Amino acid sequence: MAPSSYFLLAVLLALVAYQANASDPSPLQDFCVADKHSPVKVNGFVCKDPMAVNADDFFKAANLDKPRDTMKSKVGSNVTLINVMQLPGLNTLGISLARIDYAPLGENPPHTHPRATEILTVLEGTLYVGFVTSNPNNTLFAKVLNKGDVFVFPEGLIHFQFNPIHDKPAVAIAALSSQNPGAITIANAVFGSKPPISDDVLAKAFQVEKGTIDWLQAQFWENNHY
Repeated sequence: MAPSSYFLLAVLLALVAYQANASDPSPLQDFCVADKHSPVKVNGFVCKDPMAVNADDFFKAANLDKPRDTMKSKVGSNVTLINVMQLPGLNTLGISLARIDYAPLGENPPHTHPRATEILTVLEGTLYVGFVTSNPNNTLFAKVLNKGDVFVFPEGLIHFQFNPIHDKPAVAIAALSSQNPGAITIANAVFGSKPPISDDVLAKAFQVEKGTIDWLQAQFWENNHY
């Protein structure tokens, strides 16, 4: 094979690898407002006819300035996510937003976003936050954040936020690098899957008695995303 052919092959492979690693594809036009009623199934949403698009497709009266109810959550937090499902104009733009309210001693429990990096800023209160790196090191990077501080959670890594103050709530805003970042809460996925994971499997994985696993699986693992 000629040197020029090798070069073209290398460029092609690099482009393919880049697209394979991208969370959300780059837009090929100014916008692609999601047509959620289309029967066509694609990775994301089909574009709405541009001639039918209006300003409301890029707008949502989300009332993100208003406190959310954290009392009904067993973990003491309430995540209000604005993604492409709530705001069709986000389709193909690779970004979404969340307001997170924390009760005193409330937490957004360990979870991961399979399709997004997250950057979080504290609007009110104090948060202890952190993420854990992948195997084999499983290093914890953690920090106490105060009002105005910013922290970033790399894509796909397990992370958390906890309000360590017993008498004051906290509020944060997070931006995520996907129109649909997804969320996998670790405890919910492991102990609350439907159907349940075999207690033999989990007892071996966590090196505990099966009775402990059975007790954990019997708990109500709720979703704190509303």
